[in-house]
Amino acid sequence: MTKAELVSAIADKAGLNKAQAKGALDAFIVSVSDSLKAGDEVRLIGFGSFMPVKRAAGLARNPKTGERVKRPASHSCRFRVGDSLKSTLNS
Repeated sequence: MTKAELVSAIADKAGLNKAQAKGALDAFIVSVSDSLKAGDEVRLIGFGSFMPVKRAAGLARNPKTGERVKRPASHSCRFRVGDSLKSTLNS
């Protein structure tokens, strides 16, 4: 599902026009991003949790040449599926 398809689905299910649905989705994305950047976890009970993770610097290997290269430290995000979503996917 693309972002445009998601906006259309939100508009249909929530009774909004597409501009309102796009604004709501954009606000959700910005809010989650800001929270993760601040180091806070975002929990949506029943759906899942977004957790910020830190990846330490280290060594990696270039698969083409086999050369070892330094990998810088970075930040990322993990998603843990909630019970309600998990049961929906497995039913």
